[in-house]
Amino acid sequence: MSTFTQEMLDSMKLVEATRAERLHKELPRFSAEEKDQLLKEFHPDYSAKGFTVLSTGPNKGSKVPNELAVLLEGKSRLEGVQVDLERIYYDVDVLVIEWLSHLGVLFDKEADGTMVTTHGGGTSRKRMHACKDVTGAEIMRVLRDEVQNLGIPVLDYAPAIELIKDADGKAAGAVLLDLDSNELLVVRAKTVILATGGAGRLHYQGFPTSNHYGATADGLVLAYRAGARLIYADAIQYHPTGVAFPAQIYGALVTEKVRSVGAQLVNSKGVAFMNPLETRDVAAHPRMHGPRQRRQGPGRCRPVARHAHDRYAARRRDH
Repeated sequence: MSTFTQEMLDSMKLVEATRAERLHKELPRFSAEEKDQLLKEFHPDYSAKGFTVLSTGPNKGSKVPNELAVLLEGKSRLEGVQVDLERIYYDVDVLVIEWLSHLGVLFDKEADGTMVTTHGGGTSRKRMHACKDVTGAEIMRVLRDEVQNLGIPVLDYAPAIELIKDADGKAAGAVLLDLDSNELLVVRAKTVILATGGAGRLHYQGFPTSNHYGATADGLVLAYRAGARLIYADAIQYHPTGVAFPAQIYGALVTEKVRSVGAQLVNSKGVAFMNPLETRDVAAHPRMHGPRQRRQGPGRCRPVARHAHDRYAARRRDH
């Protein structure tokens, strides 16, 4: 028995029926003025209720998402805790990684060995590289191998909870919390790089995410508490396409690559309403599609990639 509702099944038939007509048509991109109008009317970044003006720290007086403000203005985990900064558990330099391709990342390539490039949202030239549809996993595979080959110690389950600064106010290491033993570990470093991912798991304004479960703005909070001013903290990038059904994978990302190889954005009536390569800010929020959809008829918007998938699958077989 199908898990699709009758409304979904009817919509699928309409999408299939209009595919041949849509396939070779290209919708014009929005002008700068049209983009501004759409963003101001519908984009979450312009929602006053979704933001808080900070009352402390380097960004005092600036607005940030409510969920982030709670963390930036929160108390330190080390408040009232005595930490022996002279007891150094690790003393490290910094790792510099050469180009990923040279390390062995299997990027898609043409028969002559040149890198395959595709369009991304808002691009005027092809400049996206990929590893089939597992780019992130492939890059992580190679980076993990390189770290192991170089014998670099990796502290699992020991997140940084506070940066350490030297007498000149420069970052000189961090205090880590060993989640297994609940012990505080002091790490001294000549160079500190924060690469903690984003803040998707804070679910700004209730939005779903495909970010890893550690994407809770840890790096932003660490840097802010150490005195760094955050830039563009009031602007969040929402990915245009994701899974809405079934509920078990609600929010899973549908890669931009499907649009770069021909997938279209259509409403439930099978009408393409937006150039698939519009910039992410314009294409991202479903409510943005409302004005144009209402002119085309009612129904939800969704990406349709079936015809694009055939070409993509062929490319995967070729490489």
